[in-house]
Amino acid sequence: MACSGDAAAVPVPVPEAYLAGPAVQEARELVAELCRHFYVPGWVTGTGGSITVKVNDPDVPLSDRLIVMSPSGVQKERMVAEDMYVFSADGKVLSTPVAKPWPNKPPKCTDCAPLFMKAYQMRGVGAVIHSHGIETCIASMLEPGAREFRMTHMEMIKAIKGHGYRDELVIPIIENTPYEYELTDSLSEAIAAYPKATAVLVRNHGIFVWGDSWISAKTQAESYHYLLDAAIKLYQLGIDWTTPEHGPINRAKRLCTILNTGVSNECHAAETLKCIVLDIEGTTTPISFVTDVMFPYARDNVRNHLTSTFYSEETKEDIKLLRIQIEDDLRNGILGAVSVPPDEAGKEEVINSLVSNVKSMIKADRKVTSLKQLQGHIWRTGFEAKEIQGDVFDDVPKALKNWHLSSIKVYIYSSGSREAQKLLFGNTMHGDLRPFLCGYFDTTIGNKKETRSYIEIAQSLGLDSPSQILFITDVFQEAIAAKNAGFEVAISIRPGNAPVPENNGFRTIKSFSEI
Repeated sequence: MACSGDAAAVPVPVPEAYLAGPAVQEARELVAELCRHFYVPGWVTGTGGSITVKVNDPDVPLSDRLIVMSPSGVQKERMVAEDMYVFSADGKVLSTPVAKPWPNKPPKCTDCAPLFMKAYQMRGVGAVIHSHGIETCIASMLEPGAREFRMTHMEMIKAIKGHGYRDELVIPIIENTPYEYELTDSLSEAIAAYPKATAVLVRNHGIFVWGDSWISAKTQAESYHYLLDAAIKLYQLGIDWTTPEHGPINRAKRLCTILNTGVSNECHAAETLKCIVLDIEGTTTPISFVTDVMFPYARDNVRNHLTSTFYSEETKEDIKLLRIQIEDDLRNGILGAVSVPPDEAGKEEVINSLVSNVKSMIKADRKVTSLKQLQGHIWRTGFEAKEIQGDVFDDVPKALKNWHLSSIKVYIYSSGSREAQKLLFGNTMHGDLRPFLCGYFDTTIGNKKETRSYIEIAQSLGLDSPSQILFITDVFQEAIAAKNAGFEVAISIRPGNAPVPENNGFRTIKSFSEI
């Protein structure tokens, strides 16, 4: 990043006529207007926060458009168009502000510049907003050590791209650093780990929000602030914002958090079981349903799905992720991987190669995010058309209801995408079971056979100890990984499951009624 913290960066020569033209000037004025607007609710007070937009030029692809960015150290409510920095699409400074007379400080590029560029490069967006709003700080502190903020069943969730009222909103949280540019790596990791996220919270600091346009970014930023403020108010009222029914927060845990002491009887009660994390295949659902119904449906319908949705934004994102995975497979000599031609080769050629790769991945039962995401979108069509119905063991619905009534939070952790998980449990022969589930984890949090994945889950749930979580799975290696993270573990013995080693050291169950 040419200007990260450097006010003396040398501009790269560009046609002055374009820089002085109406498209760039409009973007400059827009950023100044937004800064003034966001000052009022307290998002950019004390010169904090920053805003950046891509120049609106329909003749230039979004990825190649110039970038206008607000500077650092300037009173946002007094900002004008001439105060802006202008960058090329790859982050080179094209134009710097002219210094103002004393007592104004010399113009300085914002420390957020490298973070903004990561959002532009990794998400292909049109605008990014960084807010220091107080609700963004406090909400990140409600669960100390949590790696995610979660909320569900709030109307304004619908304003967040890719979410509906019943969906669980998940915002990754990264830890603050003394200087904003030092957040670049952790922000990049969060963006990569949460492909559907449109925001990242920085604990004790603020939030970064991006959107396809400034309107999308502004709409989502306003909605995030609303939801985070709601969570704070609900916390003060003792209401749990992370569950569908919004029941009371566990009082023992809350008392321990507020008093920071473990001596009361209530605090000692916090050592009991608080959460259950369930695998799907072989645990809640017969393996045969996945192998004989779900996988074949995705395999048989991948061509029709790609053909009918090829130009949709969702499928474009799916294809982008598949291309990245396939390129990696080719480099590593993965059997069945074939090169995907560029878009210029034509829709049919691209689809033919993608279908070949996807079918090969399904046959090999690959646990890769790009495949799982596409499968989820194909299965969604099948569930909506009533061509698929979710299958769970008969003891599962009753157990979910009983745990729910006992205030035990239940989560799913599966290699299938979060969307696929919601589809399965939302469309079972026993009805919609999602009201009894508090959240969903997939491989974006990590491989299911790695201990680190379970450490991440424990931290995101914000419990006092990972021993308060029971993980149920049919896979011995997953059981070991969860145990090493401090979880309580039970191995599910269901019809069709692979055998587990004798004297494996784990509790085994044949039905959830045994829990």
